Amino acid sequence: MLDIQPNIMQGKFIQLEPLHHTHKEELYNIAQDERIWTFSAFKAFGQDFAPWFDKSISLLSRKEQIPFIARCLNSNKIVGSTRFYNIALEHHRLTIGYTWFIPEVWGTSVNPEAKLLLLSFAFENCSMNRVEFMIDTRNLHSRAAIKKLGAKEEGILRQHIVLKDGYIRDTVVYSIIKADWPEVKAKLMQRLNAN
Repeated sequence: MLDIQPNIMQGKFIQLEPLHHTHKEELYNIAQDERIWTFSAFKAFGQDFAPWFDKSISLLSRKEQIPFIARCLNSNKIVGSTRFYNIALEHHRLTIGYTWFIPEVWGTSVNPEAKLLLLSFAFENCSMNRVEFMIDTRNLHSRAAIKKLGAKEEGILRQHIVLKDGYIRDTVVYSIIKADWPEVKAKLMQRLNAN
């Protein structure tokens, strides 16, 4: 039987830690930059933070989702959050998403290393066959970052999600499968070793 146990995952630049009540205040403080939430189907900004945090903790306690915080090792500061969700153990499949980072770390090693840690755990520790990413079609920056990882674009789910402001979002689906993983991992490691 497959099971996903949330663990601390440490890389060269960041550490991913399962979300905990002790992270709440620091996460709230860093989530207050509106630029983070431009294309998010969820928001952890202002009055939306507490419901987001409480729901995330609840989903973790039920193992329906595994949210993590990302902590920079050189500063010991939390710089964002990401998670496993849509976990279908019977199909050896999950999704990585709900990812957000503070603008100060955009374009750095933080996101690639977070993906390396999560993908390594999914494919090597949890025996997943498939990892998915689901992105707002308008979010060209995130789409480019996922393609750069080596994920394959599979198609667009039209009018997939109704956002809080009423906008009906199209979602583009990407995937990495087990056969892709060795090449994806090698490229990610090469990118991170260059920094």
